[in-house]
Amino acid sequence: MGGAIIVVFCIIGAMIWGIMAGKKRRDAMTLLAEELGLDFHHDRDYQLADRYSFLDKLRQGSNRYCYNILSGDFQGHPISVFDYHYETYSTDSKGRRQTNHHHFSFFVLTLPKYFPELTIAKESFFSKIAQAVGFDDIDFESHEFSKKFAVRSKDKKFAYDFCNAQMIDYLLGHPNINLEVDQNMLAVGYSSCLKVEEIKPHLERLIEIRERMPDYLFSA
Repeated sequence: MGGAIIVVFCIIGAMIWGIMAGKKRRDAMTLLAEELGLDFHHDRDYQLADRYSFLDKLRQGSNRYCYNILSGDFQGHPISVFDYHYETYSTDSKGRRQTNHHHFSFFVLTLPKYFPELTIAKESFFSKIAQAVGFDDIDFESHEFSKKFAVRSKDKKFAYDFCNAQMIDYLLGHPNINLEVDQNMLAVGYSSCLKVEEIKPHLERLIEIRERMPDYLFSA
């Protein structure tokens, strides 16, 4: 009986901590929005999640929604930054279904032109397996870049144009970036929710990537 009471108190404590942490994050993001001149909405947005569902990282799982959304013009570019949630399901050793919640930060910049899909991610064990079974990545003259990143696109010319010398040098200096271009979106995703104080530097990083896209891509 005493053990059950302790479990109940732990659950209640975790819920209270989650509510307080969520409020603290919303308050900090409200202040950040004011600093950056952006709009902020903290409610769950399923429609926005559906609108961006063509992006690989936002197609996972179920019950997908955006929340804590910053949007507007930043340094002359329309952007959206948000926390993202999706669910996956697993079964424990006793056959009980478990719900796994996944949360991470995502940054999107709207481009003035549509482009083929392009993904650039840090080379990993799983990307090497994918390559072994036929999902080839694109190689570049920079052996170091090809070794560190898995670059995939059906349009190799666009991949080479995007990964120009300046872009390669920049990405080599930021090896943990996971980015995607698709339709008129340039997107960068992370594996967890960033701290609020990390959002502005990562937003500036998104702008730096955009500025390394050559002008001729937008005039062709």
